[in-house]
Amino acid sequence: MAGTLKKKKRRNIDAVLPEVEPTTVVNSLDVDTASSDIEIYAKEVLNSLISDNLPPTPNNYSLYFDRLLENKSESLRKQIHSILELEESNEAETTIALEQSLKQGFASIKNILNVTASLYKNMSLMTKILEKRKEELSKKPEANSALSIIATLENDVNKLNSILKTQSSQMRSIYDDTAKIVKNVENETIFDNQYGVYNKRYLLTKIEQEIGLIKEFKHKSSLIMIELSRDLKKSIKNDKAIKLMVRTIARLLLKTSRRSDIVAHYGNGVFAMLLKHTDIESAKKASERLCDLVSNSNFFLADREIQLKIAIGITNIDPEFSVEEIVVSALDGIEKAYELPNHDFAVSLRK
Repeated sequence: MAGTLKKKKRRNIDAVLPEVEPTTVVNSLDVDTASSDIEIYAKEVLNSLISDNLPPTPNNYSLYFDRLLENKSESLRKQIHSILELEESNEAETTIALEQSLKQGFASIKNILNVTASLYKNMSLMTKILEKRKEELSKKPEANSALSIIATLENDVNKLNSILKTQSSQMRSIYDDTAKIVKNVENETIFDNQYGVYNKRYLLTKIEQEIGLIKEFKHKSSLIMIELSRDLKKSIKNDKAIKLMVRTIARLLLKTSRRSDIVAHYGNGVFAMLLKHTDIESAKKASERLCDLVSNSNFFLADREIQLKIAIGITNIDPEFSVEEIVVSALDGIEKAYELPNHDFAVSLRK
């Protein structure tokens, strides 16, 4: 699912920042060559898994498939990415659409309840007006006929008011039941609507799973935490512009990440990337590439061109520590990055 979501978001990014490539005509010989190259690469992936004493499960194979591909030629990467595009599923997109539709349905029910409450309030007001008019007419002896009409109307309004009160109570009950359902869905949701990445709950679940896998197979994985530079935030002093910058960073994280990486919003504009089967040195290289990508993505605010900058904290996924301790370690890395001159990232290891 993580891979599917990532590929979808990459297409969205490409729509914003298109990369036009020349059209090529592929003949049957090219197809045969591509097929042969991919078969050779597939065997290489399998051999790497076996040499690292990892079981060739679909998940492990996918991880190694992405990791080893980074060192291959650009032509082979393009060939494989084109095939992956054809094979991808829309399961994650369907789940996200379902979550959003459910929340919209809940909002509609809430609006209905508000309208019903308003109608009930108006009916109560009408009852009070009738009572006032009845009291005024009772002081005039010649108004007996009008009093009779008002009494009849008052009786009808009271009946309608009673019916509306019952229906309003039923609507409130339906609303409360729906609120419980939506709350349960939100507790299980995996997607952050604001930034288009996974959410904190999903991130912590995947870190927990990775800890278990590392205990079993002894491989190395890393976690990096990313935030927009605090100095840049202070210099902007424009909340709307800052939000747009943070969204831009979220898109860039998706653009630079592998299919096997987990990109998530941890909270308050702080993002995380779970780098599976990636040691600290490789995580540092990935962080350096990410910093370069962000710094080369300028942001325009009115007539002012702003160079984006981030701070990154890096830590390893150590099975001797809890999920919370690992996350705190990565956040400590961000603080260290601010303390180091001319550095945008720093490593923090639990001891």
